[in-house]
Amino acid sequence: MTDKERSIVTVAVLGGTGKEGSALAQRWALHGYRVIIGSRDGERAKARAAELNQQLGGDYLTGMENSEAAQQAVLVVLTVPYSAHKDTLTSVKPYLDGKILVDVTVPMMPPKVRTVHIPEGKSAALEARALLGDGVRIVSAFQNVSHEKLNDPNAPVDCDILITGDDDEAKQEVIRLVEAAGMRGIDAGTLENSVAAEALTPVLLYINRKYKTVGSGIRITGI
Repeated sequence: MTDKERSIVTVAVLGGTGKEGSALAQRWALHGYRVIIGSRDGERAKARAAELNQQLGGDYLTGMENSEAAQQAVLVVLTVPYSAHKDTLTSVKPYLDGKILVDVTVPMMPPKVRTVHIPEGKSAALEARALLGDGVRIVSAFQNVSHEKLNDPNAPVDCDILITGDDDEAKQEVIRLVEAAGMRGIDAGTLENSVAAEALTPVLLYINRKYKTVGSGIRITGI
């Protein structure tokens, strides 16, 4: 996909005022996607988009309330904390049918963020599928890359991205998103495998503290 072709693809980043969502949004905006910052508070989304535009030196992003952002987007990326996962999906469900939803959520239970938590639905992405139904093309990705590695939108990122989902075409579209953000996407199987990808995040957080590092990630060797 060329930059010209990407320019017709609108990506809504729900929870885009947060660190991970903002960092990804900047990278996609600089590589030809039309990006909408989404938030429960539309005014907060607009303010964050304006702040990011100032940092980037151009009019790259817009801000909207989550439902409006989801309605306008072709690709919807969910970057909210697990505590807001169900409520956010419920609020935008009417606008997701037939679209690709990229679920970045990790089911962590503060304050024990360095301990793996397996939720009732086995993973956040599987819970999203149960809530939204088969009409939404759900792909799980980006759980294992730290926002610290993404903050500089022009810096390379030493991390692979595991991508799981049941729709091969949707996974390929997300791989293009990964590449636009400066990383390598790895097809890691069906959505059931999102359990493993999500569970890696608390492990990486533990490693960060144990070895006094920042933003440890993963690399898949042999490819």
